[in-house]
Amino acid sequence: MEIIKYSEEWKDKWDEFVFNSNNGTMFHTQKFFDYHTPGKFKFDHLMFIHKGEIEAVLPGAILNGGLFESPIGASYGSIVTKDIKFADTMELVSTLLDYGRKEGISEFMLTSAPIIYDRVQNQSLDFAMLWQGFKFDLHYISSAIRLNEDEDIINKFSPSARRDVRKTLKNEDIRVEINERYDEFYPILLENKGRHNVKPTHSYEDMLKLRDLMPDNLKLFMVYYKDEPIAGSSMFFTNNQVALCFYNMLKYEYQHLKPIQRVMYEVVKYSTEQGYKYVDIGVSQDTKADNPMTPSMELINFKERFGARTTMRNTFYIKL
Repeated sequence: MEIIKYSEEWKDKWDEFVFNSNNGTMFHTQKFFDYHTPGKFKFDHLMFIHKGEIEAVLPGAILNGGLFESPIGASYGSIVTKDIKFADTMELVSTLLDYGRKEGISEFMLTSAPIIYDRVQNQSLDFAMLWQGFKFDLHYISSAIRLNEDEDIINKFSPSARRDVRKTLKNEDIRVEINERYDEFYPILLENKGRHNVKPTHSYEDMLKLRDLMPDNLKLFMVYYKDEPIAGSSMFFTNNQVALCFYNMLKYEYQHLKPIQRVMYEVVKYSTEQGYKYVDIGVSQDTKADNPMTPSMELINFKERFGARTTMRNTFYIKL
């Protein structure tokens, strides 16, 4: 097995491999990276090749000082594989470390998707990395709802959340649409983020690019009250396992109508009907705390009202 740097002629094979992999997501595809403005990042994506065929891929970039970081410009990174055996993961890791030493890479920092994104849950790669010298650097809390097509969706929710949802279903002035009205969604999102002195990860133009590049992966759920947009959820359908709630927004003057509870119900309902296994409601860290791992108890408690439970997003680190 050898590692070679990604080049454009491999684009289709790379994305096909990710699409058919065990742990890949839309964030690992070259089509996703295409939304970035040319020149914003200098990528150094790597491919593990055996007998001319891709065995694994590793998106990322070498930063100043020789740190290879994955992901860069995406939510999830690290090594993407098929559903492979433990011995194969040991070879992948040793090949990567040998490559790093040969190429003058001094450190690797790899953040993978939570295990719920695996088609077949397989932690062989995690163990192989730890056995060969990687250490955990950070853990982030994601809150995810396990879906079951044989279970009444609303029964996942807490009693108070169920009451809120049922109240909105009885209100004829409230409706939910799946549409592409990012022009209605984004200004409210900006206002919401501004309350916490932060900006969305994506600009409005970024959202439109992603919609055009990956129309099957992005869905926008909008809540209307008498034709006025009052809440919404921007969903990224990352692979055939997980629907990721990337952004929620709300006009706070309509908070009493419980539109977030309603949109969460619609998202869970749609994702269940489409055959997904989880709805990931995203990370729940206290962004104002000095320690980036600090949990946001209020946010976690709110997500648990919809039946969400904790799954971890882990960062692995090694200094060569």
